[in-house]
Amino acid sequence: MKLEECYASFGGNYEDVQARLRSDALIKKFVLKFLSDPTFGLLCAALDSKNYEEAFRAAHTLKGIAQNLSFKRLGESSSSLTEFLRGKADGQIDASQCASLFGIVKEDYDAVVEAIQMLS
Repeated sequence: MKLEECYASFGGNYEDVQARLRSDALIKKFVLKFLSDPTFGLLCAALDSKNYEEAFRAAHTLKGIAQNLSFKRLGESSSSLTEFLRGKADGQIDASQCASLFGIVKEDYDAVVEAIQMLS
């Protein structure tokens, strides 16, 4: 799979990342680094332990990474989760809504990872 196909498969914006980074070699370098980024794992751990302040930071970081790499769908879903968690104390969290938003983030994250693993 080529970079442009990879981006199309998970709802990314290849033209946008190409305009920003200007080199397929550089894009591929950072896209492959995404696989070893710990942010999604930190988000999962924070949500499992109901540490919503830490979950907010991880969701916000994931949003930034996704936006920088033009992972459009992942950026949008992690942005929704970030805004849901923003400024809320632990007792103010609707666990069901949080789980629903996280489920979308996980689907989008898994789609990105699956596509990246198929890059040639």
